[in-house]
Amino acid sequence: MVPIIDGHNDVLLRLFEKKSARAALDFIDGDGIGQLDLPRIRSGGMVGGFFAIFSPGHDEDLPDDDEDLNPPYAGALSQRAAERAAFAMLDIRDQIFAQSGGAVMGCTTAKALRDAMAMGRLGVITHIEGAEAIKPDLSNLRDYYARGLRSIGPVWSRPNVFGSGVPFRFPSSPDVGAGLTPEGEALVRECNRMRIMVDCSHITERGFWDVVRVSSAPIVATHSNAHAVAASSRNLTDEQLRAIGATRGMVGLNFATGFLRPDGRWSTKTDLEVMIRHLDHMMSVAGEDCVGLGSDFDGARIPEAIHDASGLPHLVEAMHRAGYGTALTAKITHGNWLRVLEETWGA
Repeated sequence: MVPIIDGHNDVLLRLFEKKSARAALDFIDGDGIGQLDLPRIRSGGMVGGFFAIFSPGHDEDLPDDDEDLNPPYAGALSQRAAERAAFAMLDIRDQIFAQSGGAVMGCTTAKALRDAMAMGRLGVITHIEGAEAIKPDLSNLRDYYARGLRSIGPVWSRPNVFGSGVPFRFPSSPDVGAGLTPEGEALVRECNRMRIMVDCSHITERGFWDVVRVSSAPIVATHSNAHAVAASSRNLTDEQLRAIGATRGMVGLNFATGFLRPDGRWSTKTDLEVMIRHLDHMMSVAGEDCVGLGSDFDGARIPEAIHDASGLPHLVEAMHRAGYGTALTAKITHGNWLRVLEETWGA
């Protein structure tokens, strides 16, 4: 089975929202809910991934209907509320580590991720999606680093003190708002200094170019697609993809159907061939060393042919049908993520 490193999932949010004392065991034993748990991860060949800490607000209205192409834009979230949720999800993650009998381990270096793969363990990279939990003066960023944070997206699809996110819009350019604030630029610089990866998924196009201007690290979008194939505000223009390639960065294919389909519909009846179209286009512009997978499991409607993490081999089969050889498939499924993590974190 082809090993897969996945650029994004929201299972910690799903477990947090269960409000169950046995949330960690539900993940380890498999609860059959959502799209991701340890048995399905093993069945699908997933060996590592970015596990997002996302602090939800009370007014998010994500698209969940085929006709809902333009849901309302979410408002700002307070730092204190975001931090409470973030700490709770980190606690669930730690319980998974403690109760998994060594089957799941945190990875803060590329070597640790390679070691996890070699030992047959699931390597967890801790990511914050939307930096609301970080204080504007960055005084608590090191506390999160000490708890394993190695990847951060300054914004989700709502504004915060660090910048503006893209609202879910179709059809729409990603140029839909302001970029990074001075606090956001300071966050990027400090992440560079601490060797925390900066994720440009969900940021406006202006914010993306601010990151390019400020950052000294490879430019990464963990779960974004090609705007040329599907004109969603969440997708990347060819100019953005070229910038990712020029910095030896990464873009991870998002499985969310509304970001895949040329018609923008949130229909699970979406052929895997459209995923190949995105991969082909992103590789043609950014380069085959700069494209991987970023599923958005437990955070999106995905094609029914994949359904959940156990269905990842179906996407690998689609790659083979499209003529992807063994070497290219290995790059997309895990090799490129390992390479960019080494270049960002150090070997």
